[in-house]
Amino acid sequence: MSVRCIIVDDEPNAVNLLEILIQQTTQWQLLAKCYDALEALAILKTQEVDIVFLDINMPHLSGMELAGLLPANTQIVFTTAYSEYAADSYGYPTLDYLMKPITLKRFYAAVQKIETHFARKDGDRPLSPPLTEEYFFIKSGKTLHKVLLKDILYFEGEKEYVRLVASTGQLLIYRRMKEIEEQLTAPFIRVHHSYIVNIGRLDKIQDNHIFIGGRQISVSDKFRNQFMEAVRLRTF
Repeated sequence: MSVRCIIVDDEPNAVNLLEILIQQTTQWQLLAKCYDALEALAILKTQEVDIVFLDINMPHLSGMELAGLLPANTQIVFTTAYSEYAADSYGYPTLDYLMKPITLKRFYAAVQKIETHFARKDGDRPLSPPLTEEYFFIKSGKTLHKVLLKDILYFEGEKEYVRLVASTGQLLIYRRMKEIEEQLTAPFIRVHHSYIVNIGRLDKIQDNHIFIGGRQISVSDKFRNQFMEAVRLRTF
């Protein structure tokens, strides 16, 4: 797939890493590497760009300020070491929010999301099936269980494992919550240190609590803004 992108980051090491990741995992056109927002604006005046990998903390003009100046059809992947900007980022055409240091696994997940977005935009066949058909093979003990994403209600972190709770039953996964979170995209969202929920399966939200599958789950302060922004996008 041909996607035209630029990198905007004032840290040379961060720029170099993103360039390597793009080269290793995609066939995209990397049009420019910009070390400040003003340089990026000059590029955007002369070239059509599909997606900007955008750092947030930069001198002169921040990533958030630059995001407000981008053409309407330009998508953004924010790259930052600061999680507190996540909620603000969704006020822009944001496809993903990558926390530094960016791992190959996490970047590849972002690539899948980006290419699916542009495939659907161009009217091509999506690179992955719709949510109702998506699935994971979940390793629990010595068995691989096929679980449809639409059936998953939430993930609950416990001491040495993660409990997957679905409408069809429960499984224990011997992995960390952070590893699970890195492989998931919308409609899954972290709402608590111990919980990732499928926002599409919520029954109701009341007084900072989620009700899902007969369970009441608290939304922690750390994740509340990000969660409520996702809810706001679905609120009439």
